[in-house]
Amino acid sequence: MSVEPRVNEQIRAREVRLVGPEGEQVGIVPLERALQLAADVDLDLVEVAPMARPPVCKLMDFGKFKYESALKAREARRNQQQTVIKEMKLRPKIDPHDYETKKGHVVRFLKAGDKVKVTIMFRGREQSRPELGYRLLRRLESEISELGYVEAAPKQDGRNMIMVLAPHRATKAAAVAANTKGAPREQRSEDAAEASPATAAGPAGNPGE
Repeated sequence: MSVEPRVNEQIRAREVRLVGPEGEQVGIVPLERALQLAADVDLDLVEVAPMARPPVCKLMDFGKFKYESALKAREARRNQQQTVIKEMKLRPKIDPHDYETKKGHVVRFLKAGDKVKVTIMFRGREQSRPELGYRLLRRLESEISELGYVEAAPKQDGRNMIMVLAPHRATKAAAVAANTKGAPREQRSEDAAEASPATAAGPAGNPGE
């Protein structure tokens, strides 16, 4: 759980190790002196290392700091892509046209940054010919090798044979970049509104992603 740092009068220590707005070391000063210095330059006194003895405090615009932190957190969430596992089912004696169609779906899933669970379904006497399914999966592996790799090798599971494909790191990175670049304008506007700098104007006083 994220806990906001103490700011200004919320700080309880008698003295603090003060850091200036540019990172310069001011030294250990009484809390009252640190608060006065913050007021003199129209900044906030923020406790950045509460467990230190004495605690470390920095002079900064806390509202601006929170705003920029919210933007960075939002961007990080946007760039994160949850791992999604799609499934594609094939028959061991699949028609060539159907195979190409199914392979096209696998390629599309990998390009989107998703993993793909490929299942070969055996029926009746086909179960006695597992090499048919194995050969088909190896063919698929070879034909999508530029986009992905085999994360879980072919394995017989009852009447099915299963293999899991995963996108290469570069493939997934390209998918994340495409999603970020193609984010709807409405969503970008909404994000900007959520972190509007108007909420960050001025020193924090006694503040309450």
